[in-house]
Amino acid sequence: MTDNSQPIVFFDGVCNFCNASVQWIVRKEESPKFLFAPLQGETAKEKLPLIMQTNPPDSVLLYENGKVYAKSTAALRIARQLRWPWRMLVVFTIIPAFIRNVFYDIIAKNRYKWFGKKDSCMLPSAELRNRFLD
Repeated sequence: MTDNSQPIVFFDGVCNFCNASVQWIVRKEESPKFLFAPLQGETAKEKLPLIMQTNPPDSVLLYENGKVYAKSTAALRIARQLRWPWRMLVVFTIIPAFIRNVFYDIIAKNRYKWFGKKDSCMLPSAELRNRFLD
């Protein structure tokens, strides 16, 4: 398990769009900062017990400095750590989250229909394996 110093991106491990998004983040990071864990895994059960029990998320989650961020807020906090020009996405934080999340929710609701679903979580490449948690 990790300490709170490394942010963890929790994602739907069976969602094709979510898996592609994780791979995109890895390619666009300014430097390797994030760890990644599927929402279906043990790390999610350990770090996100109340969220997982009361309302399993239909969203990417960012666990950073002991806090959990969801939906567009999580995505924009992740964008802060990406290379130019992607870090400029943070300008969208001026839009209230309830408005940003309308668009986020449309994609989240339709992600399986539009992008498909896997039977199991993705397996990271050997060079990335140390950044993926169960």
